Amino acid sequence: MTDAGTNHVLTQAAAWLAQDPDAETRAELEMLLRDAEGGSEPALDELHSRFDTRLEFGTAGLRGRIEAGSARMNRVLVAQAAAGIASYLLEREPDATPSVVIGYDGRRNSRVFATDTAELMAGAGIRAILLPRLLPTPVLAFAVRHLDVSAGIMVTASHNPPADNGYKVYLGGEDLGSQIVSPSDAEIQAHILRVAASANVLELPRSDGYEVAGEDVVDAYVDATVAGIPVHPVDLNVVYTAMHGVGWETFSRVAQKAGLTLPHSVAEQQEPDPAFPTVAFPNPEEPGALDLAYALAREHGAELIVANDPDADRLSIAIPDVNRPEGYRQLSGNEVGALLGWRAAVLNAEQETPGGVLACSIVSSPALAAVAREYDLDFVETLTGFKWVSRVPGLIFGYEEALGYLVNPNTVRDKDGISAAIDFLAMTAFFKTQNLTIERVLDAFAEKFGYFASDQLSLRVTNLSDIADIMAYLRAEPPTTLGGITVEGIDDLRDGSDDLPPTDALRFRLADGSRVMARPSGTEPKIKFYLDVSRPNDRRDEASCVLTAVKEDLARIAKTATA
Repeated sequence: MTDAGTNHVLTQAAAWLAQDPDAETRAELEMLLRDAEGGSEPALDELHSRFDTRLEFGTAGLRGRIEAGSARMNRVLVAQAAAGIASYLLEREPDATPSVVIGYDGRRNSRVFATDTAELMAGAGIRAILLPRLLPTPVLAFAVRHLDVSAGIMVTASHNPPADNGYKVYLGGEDLGSQIVSPSDAEIQAHILRVAASANVLELPRSDGYEVAGEDVVDAYVDATVAGIPVHPVDLNVVYTAMHGVGWETFSRVAQKAGLTLPHSVAEQQEPDPAFPTVAFPNPEEPGALDLAYALAREHGAELIVANDPDADRLSIAIPDVNRPEGYRQLSGNEVGALLGWRAAVLNAEQETPGGVLACSIVSSPALAAVAREYDLDFVETLTGFKWVSRVPGLIFGYEEALGYLVNPNTVRDKDGISAAIDFLAMTAFFKTQNLTIERVLDAFAEKFGYFASDQLSLRVTNLSDIADIMAYLRAEPPTTLGGITVEGIDDLRDGSDDLPPTDALRFRLADGSRVMARPSGTEPKIKFYLDVSRPNDRRDEASCVLTAVKEDLARIAKTATA
């Protein structure tokens, strides 16, 4: 480590400290600086971790731990982001007064970050509207279109660890309330960097002249969600968990207005709590996250478990399964996506609506394409990230395997765990009138479209260079077989295609129709492999064997690449 490098990071940290309005992060940075200046190598390493890089807009916006530093989430970084976005909006709409609606969830500092943003937007001459209280992300996404504003900002880290927070940005107008994509993300980032390089955030103009939206915005979301989903009035025995997030109040209002039986709520997880005390990781996909929901479901003999993540933009479903110790089986995102996509196609056909598009991300199951073919609908694959799915023209349903679903694109242009939950409950109620369980409906799907099996191999790394090494190895020495099946073709998506912008991903097409996607995670230090195998329903057991064999080969390849 050079003296120049040490002096640079110490200078950066001192400059950051001088403009930090937050007593807590200021105190921790003062301690780190003092220790580093006193010769502490761990303190100096920590400063480099916090200041050598900067949070940038990724797959799902800005996300990071709440700590001091440019590579963390804090009031300085949020102020720079808000001022940069304000500058971008003023440049984008030079002949008008831009407007922005700001929402926030129940995570630590969410309201503080949202209020800072509102004050800085108002201080920059932008009409700023703060949502009335902590609310789900889908309500903010809805408000962008409902209020016809230039942009929306949601303060949330979704299902990230408790120590994190984040910042999602949506655009109105031609973007129809979708999250930002290229080139807007790079343009916004350039404005933010200019602010960071030239301004002390304590000197940025602020104003308390922002508006606070009324409850009518939430009422409008509830009404619009119910209006878009046909519901059969059948009693359902359901358990719901909000995962210590903000979903319960809005979800329960929508369910009641739709005429659905109000679920049994997991009381310990019903109210927002930024500490997430009952889960190790507030993500329905993580082991143990649904344990309390399973217990309550067993107590009531529930026929369905519905789980939202903390900001309620994702949905997880579990169904009874006597063969499992929990008594329930959590459906995969692909299984839920296939059923909701099938339902959307059927409803579209019943309405005699010509055309329409089903869409999913490139790492999601090909099952949705089979539904589209059967119902004479178009099918589109997008890059990973719901900001791409939501932008597909003519969309009637879209999803990605990471528990994100869009069932009402005329209302919201983002994944919406509340409307998706209501739609799944409505579907369950309909099938109950036909004496069909969800398990039986999954069998019916396989009988009609074929059996689609999916799995993942997710490899977490401590050295980020391992990810690049694995991708480079796969490109330089691609496998000729996987799981004993010939690799017929490889698509390198790094250079883009007619249908997709460039992305660091590889698609391996196997001779039996199976598919493997390899890509670095956009939010974690992981490389992920997505495996999809299809078989006729009477040969479904083969699919599990193929998945196991392919996973074993991929694990060996990754180990070789990093040896």
